[in-house]
Amino acid sequence: MKRFAVLLAVASLAAIPVLASSHGVTMTSEKPAAGAQALADGEVKKVDKDAGKVTIKHGPLASVDMPAMTMVFRVKNPAMLDTLKTGDKIRFKAEKLGGNYTVTEVQPAK
Repeated sequence: MKRFAVLLAVASLAAIPVLASSHGVTMTSEKPAAGAQALADGEVKKVDKDAGKVTIKHGPLASVDMPAMTMVFRVKNPAMLDTLKTGDKIRFKAEKLGGNYTVTEVQPAK
């Protein structure tokens, strides 16, 4: 009887990926590659060229596991600030570099 219970448990576990995939669920423990992460939506609230910073009201940032909020970011390349102005709708990527949340990529929202 114990063997039957063990076999039933093993068979049940083996069926989980099959059942999940038939319902459109992807089962994986792998995280997407860093470059594969999507850009986040944001709105520029302030540009501080002297400090090399930009304040962005943004949606969730998967790349740094951050919820939606408004915050100040450093920019990886100060030239990015030349293309931004208050009120701009943007798509951007942020990373934690040297302990600072830093915008590494930015483009106008479409």
